[in-house]
Amino acid sequence: MQPAIILLKEGTEASQGKSQIVSNITACQVISDAVRTTLGPRGMDKLIVDGGGRVTISNDGATILKLLDVVHPAAKTLVEIAKSQDAEVGDGTTSVTLIAAEFLKQVKSFIEEGVHPQVIVKAYRKATQLVLSKIQEISIKIEKEDKKQLRELLEKCAATTLSSKLVAAEKDFFSKMVVDAVMSLDELLPLDMIGIKKVTGGALADSRLIAGVAFKKTFSYAGFEMQPKKYESPKIALLNVELELKSEKENAEIRLDNVQEYQAIVDAEWAILYNKLQKIHDSGAKVVLSKLPIGDVATQWFADRDMFCAGRVVEDDMRRTMKACGGAIQTSVESMTDDVLGRCESFQEEQVGGERYNLFTGCPQAKTCTLILRGGAEQFIDETERSLHDAIMIVRRAIKNDAVVAGGGAIEMELSRYLRDYSRTIAGKEQILIGAMAKAFECIPRQLCDNAGFDATNILNKLRQKHSQGGTWYGVDINSEDIADNLEACVWEPAIVKSNAITAASEAACLILSVDETVKNPQSGGQPGMGRGRGRGIPR
Repeated sequence: MQPAIILLKEGTEASQGKSQIVSNITACQVISDAVRTTLGPRGMDKLIVDGGGRVTISNDGATILKLLDVVHPAAKTLVEIAKSQDAEVGDGTTSVTLIAAEFLKQVKSFIEEGVHPQVIVKAYRKATQLVLSKIQEISIKIEKEDKKQLRELLEKCAATTLSSKLVAAEKDFFSKMVVDAVMSLDELLPLDMIGIKKVTGGALADSRLIAGVAFKKTFSYAGFEMQPKKYESPKIALLNVELELKSEKENAEIRLDNVQEYQAIVDAEWAILYNKLQKIHDSGAKVVLSKLPIGDVATQWFADRDMFCAGRVVEDDMRRTMKACGGAIQTSVESMTDDVLGRCESFQEEQVGGERYNLFTGCPQAKTCTLILRGGAEQFIDETERSLHDAIMIVRRAIKNDAVVAGGGAIEMELSRYLRDYSRTIAGKEQILIGAMAKAFECIPRQLCDNAGFDATNILNKLRQKHSQGGTWYGVDINSEDIADNLEACVWEPAIVKSNAITAASEAACLILSVDETVKNPQSGGQPGMGRGRGRGIPR
């Protein structure tokens, strides 16, 4: 008998072959089951408590999968595609996870029966190309020249995204707000130029869009109450300068012979500060914002001259103010010329809920805006922010890629019909495998029905019949527990959402199918977390 040759370290786990692929497919199905019930307008929400006890309530697929600490290496692939869908398109994160898991589920039986994974991968890649060209062919192009029509279309895309979120009841209100926000940006549509501020209290409908910049009042010293809180057409100084008396450095030593010398040092300190303040005043600025602190002396000095100041302004808010009002952030007050000052039509400080906000409106170069969100619980406002982020991303994508398809399972049913018809025209194993992918697409309309409590079998049969008769855009109608033409019903989504989701899901499925061995190295010796850092002795 030949002796066993040991190549790997003791304790290494290695599993390979058919059972390994089936095990990976099962793990991916568990991941999809975690988010399955969140799909669509009647989807449920998940409450997740992290290690620190922080509670998150969400029905956004990517958010849930990020918070689930997934350790299975193959299942992590599904988490990654949900994250990439969220970063690239913003919506369709649950769909992409479900489609990928369904692609794998449909071929699980073939793997068990001995079909080689590479045969499946080849068929899936071919089917993906067919599906993507079909989406291009049937998607509806939008006319960008007709501003009114474009706006209506963007609002419908935003409303479709929001209809599956917690804020679905206010989707008309928010879809208009989101389109206004995105339309106020420049051609590049930078996401960081839309500020989102959250204020607890009030109703959802009290949320508002500021066409300019708004940020929370910063920490302020005595004398602040005497400053005016409203200006018309002010000049704005943006500084990165500390306007307060500096305390001496530790261990600093000054040797003096008499009191006059000490007084001269104190006077010099005050003179430096007053000199800076005078230069700011001479520049004609009425509103002074600084990233660094503005002390009590400076606050009082500005108040005496009817000027407004705010210190410790967050960098993002400072950058957005500069983009909106013009000017430049100064690190010194020596060259406060007119061209480095910002301008806006109106500045005011306003009470929003329990907070005070500084609002800059009527900005000449306003390529930025701020959404102030209101609501009861903190978790609810957090979920509203995530929902609006998805809607903003969708509207940006719809502007950049001018094609839409009908949602509500309509496009998936059409692609399923197309692939099924195509599979019957070819011979060999590909016929069965492309047919399996066609069946996999039906998971989206089926899950929409299940989540709404409808009879999925009945509705899918109706949809198959309609699509075979040429009803391209028929999908699930959640409101009437039936099927409807979702293009007419204005359930629209940008075509890029679907093509991105299908590409990512297909790639993930092919990747998981082509892995036939997993080798897990043992943890290195010693208890985890027992490393001796600096100053920590050996435990006795």
